[in-house]
Amino acid sequence: MAAPTPSPIPVGVTKEQAFTMAQTEMEYRVELFNKLAQTCFNKCVDKRYKEAELNMGENSCIDRCVSKYWQVNGMVGQLLSAGKPPM
Repeated sequence: MAAPTPSPIPVGVTKEQAFTMAQTEMEYRVELFNKLAQTCFNKCVDKRYKEAELNMGENSCIDRCVSKYWQVNGMVGQLLSAGKPPM
């Protein structure tokens, strides 16, 4: 007899609770992405549009901005999960 397939839902969590947790996580990720996009766009993209594509400087700025955003976000997440206040 084959072993039963483990449930992706942790023990003690109902399907409704798991769905709510997944929905909250998705909302958080969408909000994080939107903040990242808005922050880096405002910082890096010239407000006077001269051409349809991003130029080399704007692309480099956006690369650096996104990288720093994820680094900071990761550090804050690690501090919060360790129970330490950020900064």
